[in-house]
Amino acid sequence: MTEPRNTDPYTDPRAFYGSELRRLREAARLSQEQVGERVFCSATYIGQFENATRRPQLEMSKQLDEVLGSGEHLQRLCRLARTSKVADYFADAAELERLAKTICEYAPVLVPVLLQTETYARAITRTATPFASQDSVEERVRARMDRQGVLGDPTRPVLWAILQEAVLRTPMGGPEAMREQLLHIAEQGRSRRAVVQVLPFAAMNEAFIASMVSVMTFDDAPAVVYTEGAGSGQLIDDPALVEQCQRSYDLARAAALSPRASLELLESVAEDYRIP
Repeated sequence: MTEPRNTDPYTDPRAFYGSELRRLREAARLSQEQVGERVFCSATYIGQFENATRRPQLEMSKQLDEVLGSGEHLQRLCRLARTSKVADYFADAAELERLAKTICEYAPVLVPVLLQTETYARAITRTATPFASQDSVEERVRARMDRQGVLGDPTRPVLWAILQEAVLRTPMGGPEAMREQLLHIAEQGRSRRAVVQVLPFAAMNEAFIASMVSVMTFDDAPAVVYTEGAGSGQLIDDPALVEQCQRSYDLARAAALSPRASLELLESVAEDYRIP
């Protein structure tokens, strides 16, 4: 189960941001709904900032400062509250991941973080940051493992992952690490903690997505898409672009092997990695 956030405003910057937003809003005699109308979002969205469940946004903080007449107070607190264990370009998406109703991921090369084993995650981190210290590597691995807590929560999002066949064939960390990783994915699928499909090489002429894509849907907010490349990421909330990504994902889902056939392929390839 995911750990509850620290809500003490004197020890947690995000909680302090939320308490200050609430104080300023109440001093202005405005409800969450009234503030939301002025900055073009829902009352629920404002409430998530006040309750420290959503990471503050700099542009939103600027709008809130203007509405509440607080100068640059919330903008300064926002910069303090936006500290994160993960890369800055992914931090906003990491927060949304915890709030999502469904997470649909497409992986063209590497296993999605939510399905990674610790050994596989360590191999990726060492490969991506060859000059990082061992402490830095372990800190990044812990951050990856911590993200998987969302799947153990009773209110966890539904995870649907499409793995391009290249993911299975790229021996990250060596044969034994890959065997362990593929069997782990298969176990997640068989225990219904995730729906997993493999897009075989032969189907790439029917559906192909060049980069990692994660489509997240929510109970009380529009869907968003997160895409990631080497050392960079982008959170997309433009409705037209989100719809385009959703259609591409649906096409890949239709072209992929069925969940049962995918699990059988995962287990078969895992045996190919077995060291005699």
